Amino acid sequence: MVLHVASASPVVLVVGGTSGIGLATASLLSADDRDVRVAIAARDDRALARAAAALPGEPMLVPLDLTDGPSVAAAVDQVMARFGRLDAVVTTAQVMAYGKVDEVPVEVLDAVVSTAIQGTAHLVRAVLPVFRQQGHGNLVVVSSLLARIAVPEMGAYNAAKWGQLGLVRALQMELRRERRIHVCLVSPGAVDTPIYDQAASYAGSAGSAPPPVVSAARVARAVVDCLDKPRRHVEVGPVNRPAVAAFRLGAPLYDRLAAPLVRRVVLRGPAVADHSGNTIIAFPEREAESGGWTPSGRRRSAGGRPRWRRRGGDR
Repeated sequence: MVLHVASASPVVLVVGGTSGIGLATASLLSADDRDVRVAIAARDDRALARAAAALPGEPMLVPLDLTDGPSVAAAVDQVMARFGRLDAVVTTAQVMAYGKVDEVPVEVLDAVVSTAIQGTAHLVRAVLPVFRQQGHGNLVVVSSLLARIAVPEMGAYNAAKWGQLGLVRALQMELRRERRIHVCLVSPGAVDTPIYDQAASYAGSAGSAPPPVVSAARVARAVVDCLDKPRRHVEVGPVNRPAVAAFRLGAPLYDRLAAPLVRRVVLRGPAVADHSGNTIIAFPEREAESGGWTPSGRRRSAGGRPRWRRRGGDR
């Protein structure tokens, strides 16, 4: 196992480890048979406390603002001070916004894009010196199918994920000669997490998970597989390859069908007033591993969707 290249009890930092794929990854790594020391990082102390209560063992809790370079550097320093090593970093943190490019407020677009692009760059700057000094390391970046296709009314998220993909692919090329430092991309399609309910919306309706939907645990298994046996890119989800092929090879038809399909399968939630979701301020009480979505994109139970109210242009 790559996680065990130095000695027993490797250390893994999971950024975004309080919800969705991050929480599922932290849970899987915390299993007794893995002997992994887990640190979880997020921007809200309350979310960290809630996640710690749900996880087995006693994970290290690390406050971190991914869009702030000094905060990211301080988080890595805290992990090093506690354990003296950092074998792997997994970043799953992301926020999302629905709405046309000209209708999403600039501060919301900035938050979505900065979390993915600046956040990944800040992590790279903080962890590469550690990996180089100890002679090994693994960075796993959870990307998205939407890093390789475009979808109307999700332009902010597209920009974030396309930019993140370009950054990570360049990094992979730059590190080709550093054989014991690995950078892995995991690209899921729709995943059962709270991100759809937490997303900002300037589209007039709430978003939903488009089918087919995979579990956060399934993506977490792909992440842990990359930690055990690094691969440059892993797809998770049955529609990824067909969707990318349609986007690249059937552009005229894709462009014509994309908008009505988005309205039918993504923006099919109830009507909502414009709101910024969790893009600016975290809502820890709404974080969990699952968003309550079935594989077919239906709700497992009624009444689970949060209500957003617009006040002064915000939630």
